[in-house]
Amino acid sequence: MATQTATFGGGCFWCIEAAFEELAGVTDVTSGYAGGDTVDPTYREVCSGTTGHAEVVQVEYDDGELAFEDLLEVFFTVHDPTTEDREGPDVGSQYRSIILYHDDDQRERTEAFVDELESAGAYDDPIVTEIEPLRSFYRAEEKHQNYFEKNPSQAYCTVNVAPKVSKVREQFADRVKQ
Repeated sequence: MATQTATFGGGCFWCIEAAFEELAGVTDVTSGYAGGDTVDPTYREVCSGTTGHAEVVQVEYDDGELAFEDLLEVFFTVHDPTTEDREGPDVGSQYRSIILYHDDDQRERTEAFVDELESAGAYDDPIVTEIEPLRSFYRAEEKHQNYFEKNPSQAYCTVNVAPKVSKVREQFADRVKQ
């Protein structure tokens, strides 16, 4: 098994984490912070919008079972990549749409994927997803890991996370864990 890592931010990390956890070939998803300048920030600091970091997830996956483009397809399906610094009820730069690439291959594949979406007119508005190199990743506090799994009845989860999980199960049924 050849494990690869990819890093995505598209709103609250609880939503993105739960969506990627559904996919066969995904071996681990870790919520955290990246894209900013503050060293080892806390959730409270990131939520203040002053660290420059976004809430992100790192996805470890078996690239023999799941392609990087599969992850991109899910990412661009479960959040709105056309709204700057916002996803649903969450507003601020910490909720921006961002892909932090790990190498030139990921950068090139991401840019090509976004170009295809734009050429196909996939969205009414331009894609504002930032594509940047990953400089550092800071794991979020333990209470944020597997949040939806631990808190499925929590109001935010039922309103915001559950619909994204359902969307993955429906639209990517052939790629969901059995």
